[in-house]
Amino acid sequence: MQLIIKVLLMGLAVFLGARIVPGVQVDGYTTAVIAALLIALANATVGFILRVLTFPINFLTLGLVSFIITVLMILLVDNLMKGFNTSGFFASALLAIVIALINALYSVIAGSDKD
Repeated sequence: MQLIIKVLLMGLAVFLGARIVPGVQVDGYTTAVIAALLIALANATVGFILRVLTFPINFLTLGLVSFIITVLMILLVDNLMKGFNTSGFFASALLAIVIALINALYSVIAGSDKD
């Protein structure tokens, strides 16, 4: 149940990010949820491998490389989907920030239930 809520919330974050960030377009909420799933899948697979390979640099830059990898995963999903478009790196970076802020806000509101 928690996973479904997180996926729907990330879809909402992508949808709201498309409304807030200039240069990001999403056809609808369903497309935003699919984009969110693909971004999460890309981060869990390709992003994880890149984070492991760049760990020393990521450590030295205090996580900046990890943020750049997330932006690159958004750009990858942009290239894979028709209904989800970003105008470039900076629009994707702003979208990543909006998604992170909405997820952080949800974490604060929902709390951490470790049952």
